[in-house]
Amino acid sequence: MAGTPLIRPYRAGDRAAVYDVCVRTADAGGDARGQWSTDDLMPDLFAGPYVDLEPGLAFVLDDGERAVGYVVGTADTAAFVRRWRAEWLPRTAGRYPRPPEPPRDAEQAMVALLYRPERMLRPELAPFPAHLHIDLLPEHQGRGHGRALVDTFRAAAAGAGAPALHLGMVATNTRARAFYDRLGFTEIAVADAGPTTYLGSPTT
Repeated sequence: MAGTPLIRPYRAGDRAAVYDVCVRTADAGGDARGQWSTDDLMPDLFAGPYVDLEPGLAFVLDDGERAVGYVVGTADTAAFVRRWRAEWLPRTAGRYPRPPEPPRDAEQAMVALLYRPERMLRPELAPFPAHLHIDLLPEHQGRGHGRALVDTFRAAAAGAGAPALHLGMVATNTRARAFYDRLGFTEIAVADAGPTTYLGSPTT
């Protein structure tokens, strides 16, 4: 029975719910189900690598029945990129053929991200070695859960030795930007960032 949501560490049994939350919030906060050839595409890029490779830095918002939100990430982006290439890419590449260069459509452009984990390594982000992804189902937004999830991750990343963290967001998502501004994130100037805005924050 659903009750007052609580934040707790991720468990392997949460994986399907995390994937569901991811795809249902993957269209700039809106529902992306049916937009791609498989609903697993966005979670395979932005949730699965983290819960599988860094489960100790994954936390969920549990309403008593299932995970209805989560925060995932890494305390060491450079090390995570190496593990992505060595471990995550071999697990998933068979489901997503390598696209041509340059990609010919939006889905190929997304799949290309799978094959280029080094895209996460930008010199301007080096002082912010941790990074995170956070998603909440709409009905659980605006209640303080997002802040609590970010604070939980901040503390865990600090405990893992990261002095600061960053995140990337779609620049047009003004609601998300307002949320991060309230949490004390500030913009990081990143060259050739395209449609992405990068924000950073100390972990303590």
